[in-house]
Amino acid sequence: MKLKAASFALILSVLVSAMPAAAGSAQRDIVDTAVAAGTFNTLATALQAAGLADTLKGKGPFTVFAPTDEAFSKLPAGTVESLLKPENKEKLKAILLYHVVSGDVTAAQVVKLSSAKTVNGQNLKLTVNDGTVMVNDAKVVKADVLASNGVIHVIDTVLLPKD
Repeated sequence: MKLKAASFALILSVLVSAMPAAAGSAQRDIVDTAVAAGTFNTLATALQAAGLADTLKGKGPFTVFAPTDEAFSKLPAGTVESLLKPENKEKLKAILLYHVVSGDVTAAQVVKLSSAKTVNGQNLKLTVNDGTVMVNDAKVVKADVLASNGVIHVIDTVLLPKD
């Protein structure tokens, strides 16, 4: 009987210690949060191809304006495939870093800004029209998706930096 009680106590302690890691998306980093959502497969693939996945899994904090798979599908045919080629790694990296701002910039802060400097060095234009937040020409369709190392704002269009 003592052995069964000890085994039960051990199993219970293992389950309880594992719970915080599994609870809520804020326990996941930006990349894992995006992958778990299931609508950012192209973004996840692009981050890997550009060598940025580990960076966005890092300490942060980062704010990512994340285009959905549907947003990537709006690009001209063949664009994504071309960008994923090794010879276009630097161009892909520049595009992806144009979607990232250093620090935690929540929706409450975004609506008070007219621009935000991206990690690639260029600025994003931020506007609010009739309650809709726009980042350049992209609409924020979901704001404040929290991750352990920052925040994601889901956008409906891929942002393209100036050459």
